[in-house]
Amino acid sequence: MKKTFGISGAIDVGVSSTIQHVRNSPKEWGRSVGGFSKRVGSSYGRMLVKNSIKYPIASLRHEALGYQPSGKEGFRPRLQYALLSTVITRKTTTGERTMAVGQITGTIGGGLISRLWQPASLHTWASGFSSSGISFGVDAGVNVVREFWPEIRRRKTRKTKTDPQSSEAKSAFLERKPCSRDSEDDCYQETSSLEPDLH
Repeated sequence: MKKTFGISGAIDVGVSSTIQHVRNSPKEWGRSVGGFSKRVGSSYGRMLVKNSIKYPIASLRHEALGYQPSGKEGFRPRLQYALLSTVITRKTTTGERTMAVGQITGTIGGGLISRLWQPASLHTWASGFSSSGISFGVDAGVNVVREFWPEIRRRKTRKTKTDPQSSEAKSAFLERKPCSRDSEDDCYQETSSLEPDLH
Protein backbone atom coordinates (compact mmCIF):
# COMPACT_ATOMS: atom_id res chain seq x y z
CA MET A 1 0.00 0.00 0.00
CA LYS A 2 2.87 2.35 0.81
CA LYS A 3 4.33 1.85 -2.67
CA THR A 4 0.94 2.48 -4.25
CA PHE A 5 -0.07 5.56 -2.29
CA GLY A 6 3.39 6.87 -1.34
CA ILE A 7 5.58 9.42 -3.10
CA SER A 8 6.76 7.08 -5.88
CA GLY A 9 3.17 6.03 -6.52
CA ALA A 10 2.01 9.65 -6.67
CA ILE A 11 4.75 10.48 -9.19
CA ASP A 12 3.80 7.51 -11.38
CA VAL A 13 0.11 8.40 -11.25
CA GLY A 14 0.77 12.11 -11.84
CA VAL A 15 2.97 11.56 -14.89
CA SER A 16 0.73 8.87 -16.40
CA SER A 17 -2.44 10.90 -15.85
CA THR A 18 -0.87 14.02 -17.35
CA ILE A 19 0.29 12.13 -20.45
CA GLN A 20 -3.18 10.65 -20.94
CA HIS A 21 -4.78 14.05 -20.35
CA VAL A 22 -2.55 15.72 -22.97
CA ARG A 23 -3.37 12.91 -25.41
CA ASN A 24 -7.04 13.24 -24.43
CA SER A 25 -7.23 9.50 -23.90
CA PRO A 26 -9.89 8.31 -23.55
CA LYS A 27 -11.66 11.02 -25.52
CA GLU A 28 -14.93 10.28 -23.73
CA TRP A 29 -13.48 11.81 -20.55
CA GLY A 30 -12.53 15.08 -22.22
CA ARG A 31 -9.89 17.57 -21.04
CA SER A 32 -11.87 19.09 -18.18
CA VAL A 33 -10.96 18.93 -14.49
CA GLY A 34 -13.46 16.08 -14.16
CA GLY A 35 -11.73 14.22 -16.98
CA PHE A 36 -8.34 14.60 -15.32
CA SER A 37 -9.79 13.34 -12.03
CA LYS A 38 -11.08 10.23 -13.77
CA ARG A 39 -7.63 9.62 -15.26
CA VAL A 40 -6.01 9.97 -11.84
CA GLY A 41 -8.46 7.46 -10.36
CA SER A 42 -7.90 5.11 -13.28
CA SER A 43 -4.11 5.37 -12.88
CA TYR A 44 -4.33 4.54 -9.19
CA GLY A 45 -6.51 1.54 -10.03
CA ARG A 46 -3.99 0.38 -12.65
CA MET A 47 -1.16 0.72 -10.14
CA LEU A 48 -3.06 -1.23 -7.50
CA VAL A 49 -3.53 -4.09 -9.99
CA LYS A 50 0.11 -3.82 -11.07
CA ASN A 51 1.46 -4.09 -7.53
CA SER A 52 -0.97 -6.87 -6.63
CA ILE A 53 0.60 -8.94 -9.41
CA LYS A 54 4.19 -7.72 -9.11
CA TYR A 55 4.89 -8.31 -5.43
CA PRO A 56 3.68 -11.94 -5.10
CA ILE A 57 5.53 -13.03 -8.26
CA ALA A 58 8.70 -11.17 -7.28
CA SER A 59 8.55 -12.78 -3.84
CA LEU A 60 8.15 -16.29 -5.29
CA ARG A 61 11.05 -15.76 -7.68
CA HIS A 62 13.24 -14.03 -5.04
CA GLU A 63 13.51 -10.89 -7.16
CA ALA A 64 14.84 -7.70 -5.60
CA LEU A 65 12.39 -4.81 -5.76
CA GLY A 66 13.25 -1.14 -5.68
CA TYR A 67 16.01 0.68 -7.51
CA GLN A 68 19.64 0.11 -6.57
CA PRO A 69 22.22 2.68 -7.83
CA SER A 70 24.66 1.27 -10.37
CA GLY A 71 27.90 2.35 -8.71
CA LYS A 72 29.28 2.80 -12.23
CA GLU A 73 31.21 5.77 -13.60
CA GLY A 74 30.35 7.71 -16.73
CA PHE A 75 27.05 9.02 -18.02
CA ARG A 76 26.40 6.40 -20.69
CA PRO A 77 26.96 3.25 -18.56
CA ARG A 78 24.83 4.68 -15.77
CA LEU A 79 22.04 5.70 -18.14
CA GLN A 80 22.05 2.25 -19.75
CA TYR A 81 21.92 0.59 -16.33
CA ALA A 82 19.01 2.78 -15.20
CA LEU A 83 16.97 2.04 -18.31
CA LEU A 84 17.63 -1.71 -18.21
CA SER A 85 16.70 -1.82 -14.52
CA THR A 86 13.10 -1.39 -15.63
CA VAL A 87 13.08 -5.02 -16.82
CA ILE A 88 16.18 -6.51 -15.16
CA THR A 89 16.80 -7.02 -11.44
CA ARG A 90 18.84 -9.22 -9.12
CA LYS A 91 18.08 -12.40 -7.18
CA THR A 92 17.84 -11.74 -3.46
CA THR A 93 19.40 -15.17 -2.85
CA THR A 94 22.44 -15.07 -5.16
CA GLY A 95 22.72 -11.47 -6.32
CA GLU A 96 22.75 -12.60 -9.95
CA ARG A 97 21.08 -10.54 -12.64
CA THR A 98 17.71 -11.86 -13.83
CA MET A 99 14.62 -10.78 -15.72
CA ALA A 100 12.27 -8.77 -13.53
CA VAL A 101 9.31 -11.06 -14.18
CA GLY A 102 7.28 -9.59 -11.33
CA GLN A 103 7.76 -6.06 -12.63
CA ILE A 104 7.06 -7.02 -16.25
CA THR A 105 3.94 -9.10 -15.60
CA GLY A 106 2.60 -6.54 -13.13
CA THR A 107 3.01 -3.68 -15.58
CA ILE A 108 1.43 -5.56 -18.49
CA GLY A 109 -1.32 -6.97 -16.30
CA GLY A 110 -2.14 -3.54 -14.91
CA GLY A 111 -2.38 -2.08 -18.41
CA LEU A 112 -4.69 -4.84 -19.67
CA ILE A 113 -6.95 -5.23 -16.64
CA SER A 114 -7.43 -1.46 -16.36
CA ARG A 115 -9.39 -1.67 -19.63
CA LEU A 116 -12.30 -3.03 -17.59
CA TRP A 117 -13.24 0.40 -16.21
CA GLN A 118 -12.27 2.35 -19.33
CA PRO A 119 -14.83 3.46 -21.94
CA ALA A 120 -15.84 0.81 -24.49
CA SER A 121 -13.60 2.34 -27.17
CA LEU A 122 -10.52 1.28 -25.15
CA HIS A 123 -11.60 -2.32 -24.51
CA THR A 124 -8.87 -3.56 -26.85
CA TRP A 125 -5.55 -5.40 -26.56
CA ALA A 126 -3.77 -2.56 -28.34
CA SER A 127 -5.04 -0.03 -25.82
CA GLY A 128 -3.96 -2.24 -22.93
CA PHE A 129 -0.45 -2.70 -24.27
CA SER A 130 -0.23 1.03 -25.00
CA SER A 131 -1.05 1.77 -21.37
CA SER A 132 1.60 -0.76 -20.30
CA GLY A 133 4.15 0.91 -22.56
CA ILE A 134 3.49 4.28 -20.96
CA SER A 135 3.92 2.70 -17.53
CA PHE A 136 7.26 1.17 -18.57
CA GLY A 137 8.37 4.56 -19.87
CA VAL A 138 7.46 6.30 -16.62
CA ASP A 139 9.33 3.65 -14.61
CA ALA A 140 12.40 4.06 -16.81
CA GLY A 141 12.33 7.83 -16.38
CA VAL A 142 12.03 7.53 -12.60
CA ASN A 143 15.00 5.13 -12.57
CA VAL A 144 17.13 7.63 -14.48
CA VAL A 145 16.27 10.37 -12.00
CA ARG A 146 17.11 8.06 -9.09
CA GLU A 147 20.46 7.14 -10.64
CA PHE A 148 21.55 10.74 -11.18
CA TRP A 149 19.77 12.28 -8.20
CA PRO A 150 22.95 12.66 -6.07
CA GLU A 151 24.51 14.84 -8.78
CA ILE A 152 21.28 16.78 -9.34
CA ARG A 153 20.93 17.44 -5.60
CA ARG A 154 24.59 18.41 -5.26
CA ARG A 155 24.30 20.89 -8.11
CA LYS A 156 21.16 22.46 -6.63
CA THR A 157 22.86 22.76 -3.23
CA ARG A 158 25.91 24.37 -4.78
CA LYS A 159 23.78 27.00 -6.51
CA THR A 160 21.94 27.93 -3.33
CA LYS A 161 25.11 28.46 -1.36
CA THR A 162 26.56 31.99 -1.36
CA ASP A 163 30.07 33.15 -0.64
CA PRO A 164 29.95 35.57 2.34
CA GLN A 165 33.16 37.30 1.23
CA SER A 166 31.90 37.95 -2.29
CA SER A 167 28.52 39.11 -0.94
CA GLU A 168 30.28 41.54 1.38
CA ALA A 169 32.37 42.87 -1.45
CA LYS A 170 29.32 43.31 -3.66
CA SER A 171 27.47 45.23 -0.94
CA ALA A 172 30.45 47.46 -0.29
CA PHE A 173 30.82 48.14 -3.99
CA LEU A 174 27.16 49.15 -4.33
CA GLU A 175 27.36 51.44 -1.32
CA ARG A 176 30.59 53.11 -2.50
CA LYS A 177 30.27 56.74 -3.57
CA PRO A 178 31.40 57.77 -7.07
CA CYS A 179 35.03 58.83 -7.26
CA SER A 180 36.06 62.32 -8.16
CA ARG A 181 39.20 63.22 -10.04
CA ASP A 182 40.65 64.80 -6.88
CA SER A 183 40.48 61.55 -4.96
CA GLU A 184 41.59 58.95 -7.51
CA ASP A 185 44.23 57.53 -5.15
CA ASP A 186 41.69 57.02 -2.38
CA CYS A 187 39.32 55.35 -4.80
CA TYR A 188 42.05 53.05 -6.02
CA GLN A 189 42.87 51.99 -2.48
CA GLU A 190 39.20 51.38 -1.68
CA THR A 191 38.70 49.30 -4.83
CA SER A 192 41.81 47.27 -4.09
CA SER A 193 40.58 46.46 -0.61
CA LEU A 194 37.49 44.85 -2.14
CA GLU A 195 39.52 42.33 -4.12
CA PRO A 196 39.78 38.89 -2.50
CA ASP A 197 43.08 38.04 -0.87
CA LEU A 198 44.57 35.31 -3.05
CA HIS A 199 47.76 34.95 -1.03
